[in-house]
Amino acid sequence: MNQGKYVFAQIVEFLPQRLFDTCVEKYNGNKWTKHFSCWNQLLCMMFGQLSGRDSLRDLLVSIGAHKQKYYHLGFGKNVSRSNLANANEQRDYRIYEDFAYILISQARKLCISDIDLKDIDGPVYAFDSTLVDLCLNVFWWAEFRKHKAAVKIHTLFDIRTSIPAFIYVTEGSYHDVNALDLLQFEPQGFYIMDRGYMDFERLYHIHRSLAFFVTRAKENLKFKRISAHIPDKTKGVMCDQIIRLKGYYSNKKYPEPLRRIKYYDKDAGRRFVFLTNNIDLKATDIALLYKYRWLIELFFKWIKQHLKIKSFWGTSPNAVKTQIFIAIITYSLVSIIKQKMKTEYSIYETLQILGVSLLDKTPIQELLLSQIYQNVKEQNYIQLKMNLI
Repeated sequence: MNQGKYVFAQIVEFLPQRLFDTCVEKYNGNKWTKHFSCWNQLLCMMFGQLSGRDSLRDLLVSIGAHKQKYYHLGFGKNVSRSNLANANEQRDYRIYEDFAYILISQARKLCISDIDLKDIDGPVYAFDSTLVDLCLNVFWWAEFRKHKAAVKIHTLFDIRTSIPAFIYVTEGSYHDVNALDLLQFEPQGFYIMDRGYMDFERLYHIHRSLAFFVTRAKENLKFKRISAHIPDKTKGVMCDQIIRLKGYYSNKKYPEPLRRIKYYDKDAGRRFVFLTNNIDLKATDIALLYKYRWLIELFFKWIKQHLKIKSFWGTSPNAVKTQIFIAIITYSLVSIIKQKMKTEYSIYETLQILGVSLLDKTPIQELLLSQIYQNVKEQNYIQLKMNLI
């Protein structure tokens, strides 16, 4: 007797399947396919991400025990190890990359974080990369060190929505600075970066794009002070200067004035020296912007702990990128469900609840109905006391 849809089938309903079909047609993803389509592959991989499977064999053993539910879960007629492994190895990863950006666009329209950026107009992004270690003997194409392999996930993270706006996957040896060439900078947007991205030619490109950057200065920076503002030392601002680069090559690459701010963070007990091309914002706002850069570090930590991007279910570059982008699809989908259901649970809590309920038939609205356990009182039972002799 049918008592409703499985939770996983309810989750899938939030995916725009028609837009996914356009991505498949663009790259001929279903060419020579008999029954295991790209849509079936996506749902199988998403089931593994949501349920926290550690390997391809683990995933197939888990879903193989529910063959009678394949149709209702969207897996197709049959799922075998060879079908799923060959699909990950051969089907163009750009299908899932394009679809990930479709979901990212939807999630950014819905999600609004509680970050206080009232005094700052325009979009605010943090740009960084994270390293995922691999076995060199298996992933020989991703050589990073002499005895180590790795891939890098370069990410442009939207601070206002806590959703990644740009994802680029490379080998571990790819330098972080080169990824700046792939970005399209929005006018009046703020781009926050660590000092590993200190390249004055690329920073000047951001300036000419009418965007703003905030980064940390290196200790050996040579500059000449043009003017200075009176710093508010009670708020941690030690100096606020307008400078010009003194080195021959650096001045040639960035001929315009820069703003240099030295700030003391009482909580961390550290001094920071910031460089920015924004002249108008308060020095404390510049320091606050850089503080929010750590949100991208929390995002990297979150997806590594709660999604499967550290152990891969394929060994080729195509299989690795496919799994990473499906993980991003899963993260964006959970964010969309959280917003549409208007639940008070965090993204991690929402993922936990959905992950253990995939084969239930409970409506998602009931699962994500928040309970305030602090106000629940225990019943006052009258109990007898035992006297120990």
